[in-house]
Amino acid sequence: MNPTQQLKVPASYVRGGTSKGVFFNLTDLPDQAQVPGPYRDALLLRVIGSPDPYGKQTDGMGGATSSTSKTVIVSKSSEPDHDVDYLFGQVSIDQAFVDWSGNCGNLSAAVGGFAITQGLVDPKKVPEDGIAVVRIFQANIRKTIIAHVPVAHHEVVELGDFELDGVTFAAAEVQLDFMDPADDGEGAMFPTGAVVDTLEVPGIGSFQATLINAGIPTIFMNASDLGFTGCELQDDINNDEALLTKFETIRAYGAIKMGLITELSEAAARQHTPKIAMVAPAAAYTASSGKVVAANEIDLVVRALSMGKLHHAMMGTAAVAIGSAAAIPGTLVNLAAGGGERTSIRFGHPSGTLRVGAEAITTNGEWTIRKAVMSRSARTLMEGWVRVPAPTLI
Repeated sequence: MNPTQQLKVPASYVRGGTSKGVFFNLTDLPDQAQVPGPYRDALLLRVIGSPDPYGKQTDGMGGATSSTSKTVIVSKSSEPDHDVDYLFGQVSIDQAFVDWSGNCGNLSAAVGGFAITQGLVDPKKVPEDGIAVVRIFQANIRKTIIAHVPVAHHEVVELGDFELDGVTFAAAEVQLDFMDPADDGEGAMFPTGAVVDTLEVPGIGSFQATLINAGIPTIFMNASDLGFTGCELQDDINNDEALLTKFETIRAYGAIKMGLITELSEAAARQHTPKIAMVAPAAAYTASSGKVVAANEIDLVVRALSMGKLHHAMMGTAAVAIGSAAAIPGTLVNLAAGGGERTSIRFGHPSGTLRVGAEAITTNGEWTIRKAVMSRSARTLMEGWVRVPAPTLI
């Protein structure tokens, strides 16, 4: 093509939960980007506007936060008993890489509706009015997500009265069932085999931690052990570079203990996983919107970091990890919520509250999670074409 002309790629800009990203139908991508590799990564980086040393992503579709530097590729499923395949790419803001190591739980809420709109779901499975059940194969982690998408007159309904803290406007509710969300393999949900570990971080300290692979690999720690209450907001943490470096160091050592990496240097190229979160017993606080969250409205408070910053609300996959850990007696999440057996919890995050449920069972002393359930919403913000310079690979 003429080197002065841009590629014109069909795309949709969609909010899912408290995130938003650029969605592509796999067959609409340029031929070279329809398969994994450097060309696909280079294309998506340029679409989002990365790497950007200014950290603003002004020359792309990204919003300069971990919640808005995201891409999704959807296709008809090649897996039995699934409708579509969903591949998520977390695009680094200031570095030239796309992290394919995990899922985005928030954008999962938008996949079913996008797939129906794109004609990727068998029309026979979409009722004239009611709920369309879309079976999604999450290709990053090879897990099943079942989306319950409201439809009217065979079309996806996006507007409604469901309110989600962290999202300004109400929309239609989309229930998500994360099936068997823990990692496969014996003891994989707790990679060390323990529900609470001692995490040694040279130069920083020794901490209790629950290391869990459910939804997304997550390191849970007690907020009080880190000198926090668990009620902090973004400005309390994100403006302190030394503190963020401390969290990143802890995350890197946790990743090693979980077996996700073997050298500390590998953590820099794996920003999306694992997540690090701190928990504390329920307490009253004022959310970022000004909403007062009362202690008796929640079971515990949780603050989680994503891509090196405190998240403005809660990552959907981390919410699955929270619900899963809360359902298993003795984890730090379970203890912060008051202990005992639980099938659902409501936790406080910087933007408000969220309820998540999980079905935990134990077999021969091993815990597994059959299903985690939560509700989000999704709305298409723009659809058409994204213009992007053709990648030049050296």
